[in-house]
Amino acid sequence: MGNKVFRKYAIIWLIALIMFNVVCFVVPTEIDGISRLTGSFRTSYVFITIAFLGNLVCAWFALKADTPKKLFYNMPLLTISYTGLILMLIVGCVFMVRPSLPQWLGIIICFLILAFTAIAVVQANTAAELVQNTDAKIRQQTSTMRDLTAQAESLIYQAKSEEARVECQKVYEAFRYSDHVTNPFLSNIEAEISKMLNEFSLILKENETLKIKESAESILLLIENRNRQCKMLK
Repeated sequence: MGNKVFRKYAIIWLIALIMFNVVCFVVPTEIDGISRLTGSFRTSYVFITIAFLGNLVCAWFALKADTPKKLFYNMPLLTISYTGLILMLIVGCVFMVRPSLPQWLGIIICFLILAFTAIAVVQANTAAELVQNTDAKIRQQTSTMRDLTAQAESLIYQAKSEEARVECQKVYEAFRYSDHVTNPFLSNIEAEISKMLNEFSLILKENETLKIKESAESILLLIENRNRQCKMLK
């Protein structure tokens, strides 16, 4: 996904770069007897080229994402670098067409645009990494209870009687409305819940109503205990 999108972007980027160079070097070097190939022109050209290259690098990092969510988080990188490129083009072109403007002023303004763009890109990249790490951590913290909830839901369809189905529904609802965010201190009780849920699955196959009800009640008690401990740890 990422490489395909980047290749398309790179084609557009290359066309824009060629257009910029064509305009720069096809226009006559002297207009009304005034040469435009001054220090300001060369300075502006270098800074604009650096901005183009920076935009391409940012596009590579932003578009290499392998999922739509990561791509969404990385889009500020591309937006910021694109904005910096546009600003650099505007300022650079002003100094290119006005050779009377002092070269030192062009260097300062272009350098400031480049520096602030680089700082903003680094900040955006850091923010994207923090959000992605937080998402990954949350997924990891909720994976255990999500898996147990899915397992409990599947047991409803394995029930062979209405009484068994009612008990399975109770177990599933208990998982469904539990806090799915886990904690390392809950690992033991969650392992016990998982073990009992597996045993409950085996008891369902025997289709003995009394055993099914007793097993379901034991699981419900463990889930209640787990949820109580979860609240205390917050």
